[in-house]
Amino acid sequence: MVQGRKAFVALGSNLGDRGALLLAGRDALSRLSETREVGASSVYETAPVGPVDQGSYLNAVVVLETALAPSVLLRHMLAIEASHGRRREGQTERFGPRTLDLDLLLYGDECVDEPGLEVPHPRLHERAFVLEPLCEVGSELVHPRSGTPLETYRASVHDPGAVSRRPDSPDWPLKSPASPTQPG
Repeated sequence: MVQGRKAFVALGSNLGDRGALLLAGRDALSRLSETREVGASSVYETAPVGPVDQGSYLNAVVVLETALAPSVLLRHMLAIEASHGRRREGQTERFGPRTLDLDLLLYGDECVDEPGLEVPHPRLHERAFVLEPLCEVGSELVHPRSGTPLETYRASVHDPGAVSRRPDSPDWPLKSPASPTQPG
């Protein structure tokens, strides 16, 4: 059994087969060494953020139990994105469309400030498309820097017109937190 911290990872996609890309990202995360999936949110259809004209996103959050350090987990996440067509180099538009986007939202109750990595994610408390699935899998969570319950932030940015839960579908089988995806 993996012994480590709970890491909350956001997944998003608005290019290609969005559902298949989320599922592939989820699968790749659950297969990381010293890591197992212990929960997953529903999938949400969300309006894009930013000035670029683009299609809507599918977003979700997975909960991992991992012994990997935050920087190591991030390195794996970036490799997973790249293996699914995400290109960061030469990208001029910050909020442009993407095949697969993985963001480390929370790592236990730790605050991490390293080059290229800030945990909790610096904008998680401002984004309904992150807070809706995050609070679904962790309604008791508290922002490690402010001490504010994430449900408080969620209530302040809730926008059913921009973020809506999709019905459960076969392309995103939900697993209960008690059902690990791999042996520990």
